[in-house]
Amino acid sequence: MNDKVDLKRRGLLNSGIAGVAALGVMGVSSAAEKSGAPAIRWDLQTDIICVGSGAAACSAAVNSVDLGNKVILLEKAPIFGGTTRRSGGVAWIPNNFSLKAQGIDDAEADCLRYMARYSYSDRYRSDSPTLGLEQFEFDLLQAYYRNGGPAVARLNEIGAANLIRFELPGGVGPSPDYAATLPENKVPKGRAVWPDPKVTGGRGSSLVDNMIAWLEKRGVKVLTEHQVVKLVQQDGRVVGVEAKTGNKTLRIRARKGVIFGSGGFVHNPELTHRHTEPVYGSCAAAGATGDLIGMATAVGARMGNLGTAWRTQVLLEEALQNPVVGAAINIPPGDAMILVNKHGRRVVNEKRNYNDRTRVHFVWDPTKDEYPNQFLFMLFDQRGIDVYGGSYPFPRDVRESPYLISGASFAELAANIQARLEKLRGKIGDVRLAGDFTRQIDETVQRFSRDAAQGRDEEFHRGRDAAETDWLAYFSRPRAGQEAQVQGMLNRTLYPFAKQGPYYAMILAPGALDTNGGPQINARAQILGGDGQPIPGLFGAGNCIASPTRAAYFGAGGTIGPALTFGYIAAHTANGAKLTR
Repeated sequence: MNDKVDLKRRGLLNSGIAGVAALGVMGVSSAAEKSGAPAIRWDLQTDIICVGSGAAACSAAVNSVDLGNKVILLEKAPIFGGTTRRSGGVAWIPNNFSLKAQGIDDAEADCLRYMARYSYSDRYRSDSPTLGLEQFEFDLLQAYYRNGGPAVARLNEIGAANLIRFELPGGVGPSPDYAATLPENKVPKGRAVWPDPKVTGGRGSSLVDNMIAWLEKRGVKVLTEHQVVKLVQQDGRVVGVEAKTGNKTLRIRARKGVIFGSGGFVHNPELTHRHTEPVYGSCAAAGATGDLIGMATAVGARMGNLGTAWRTQVLLEEALQNPVVGAAINIPPGDAMILVNKHGRRVVNEKRNYNDRTRVHFVWDPTKDEYPNQFLFMLFDQRGIDVYGGSYPFPRDVRESPYLISGASFAELAANIQARLEKLRGKIGDVRLAGDFTRQIDETVQRFSRDAAQGRDEEFHRGRDAAETDWLAYFSRPRAGQEAQVQGMLNRTLYPFAKQGPYYAMILAPGALDTNGGPQINARAQILGGDGQPIPGLFGAGNCIASPTRAAYFGAGGTIGPALTFGYIAAHTANGAKLTR
């Protein structure tokens, strides 16, 4: 093979590809020559192409290089990191190195029961060999369990990451799983890891920056502003891609495989309107537009569920201004705080995790023929500002937030909420509070306040689970000087509403961290064709493929954990190596 770049063709390559001679060639595809098909002229050649630069693609790239492969990583955005860069960088990894170091046995059978119960509660059967799941569904969960630990351990071993156990601040300790109280969950804490904040500051930015730096140190070409637009096939096998950069289109050959980790489609309105429940905004990277779906469809890929997403709530008015929101409402702060629907009724435990809590927006009322929870209204009193101001989305000062609605009484607050909905009518349609909203609010607040005084929530059991109370240290911290206001409470999540105003409201809408639907993969991270067989040379991980965990968010890092793991699996499968068993 000729490993030199044709200098006469250098004009096709922008400055971002300078010095790629060691990675590939300009020439004729050997696959094309053997097949007798028309010759493909390649601008670059390598062993493995990784598309994207978040947790999934970076994991695939690092592990591919670690296995001895030449790799080119292509990112369409001007910066690396994708949605991972905007995240906390936490990864949910069962049976991880930290648990083992502490002597905690996260047994496979027990962990799989928890995963299957949470992901497939509609079909879960404890006495079934596959726990009630289809075989391929069970295999995906099993692959996650078996390879997650080795994936993150290897990143640490080779210096591509510095992951440690994730702990909540204030001495709370390791974070609990989001369904920590399910009887199937035998290890409810300690499965989350993240970048050591003492080394790199923690968070998702350090996770991807470490992996990108590791790749660059080994001479890997990691290229921004290179958007993959087409898969190149030869005799039914994916052998490369076409990528646009500036006004040029490059053909890049992959001798072993193309691994996608390119993100979901949450910022593609055409796809979200067609396939998902409403998404008003997302904190995913702007490039999450579902590029893989069209390309995979063109080569006959089988689509998995396209209707699911990693859910969270967003401030409606912020999302209407820009759907790429700066923050999501992971867990609403405060204690004298409730979420009510258009009828003035509480409909959910406000302190449940974002992914599960947000699904309440999609309940259909067959009697009234409406979505009563399309928008929810977060109500709180002055205590919310005084004690918790600065914990998003509570402002430190009422003058800071244009999205804050206030009223001296609940009647005045209701009138002002309706006035705000009328102002937004051109963007949200005919949304009106129910005629008895004010009366119902009075009853709802009185009932909540009575329960709060007793330290118990009779309606939704708020504050009963560690997954709610432990996370207060992260999302509902009292501001400096107000710590005494939360001491000695019977239930840290509950406090009676003040009997006098002012009262405040914010309008919450369903959003998403990203979608998690797309082409179906198997347990080896191979994208499947319409016949259920792998499309040779094509792999996927992360939010661009149908989620291996369905819509279940097992705990903090429930998106990055599978991304790192299936990126690792894809690299090993593409390399032909045997996976960990």
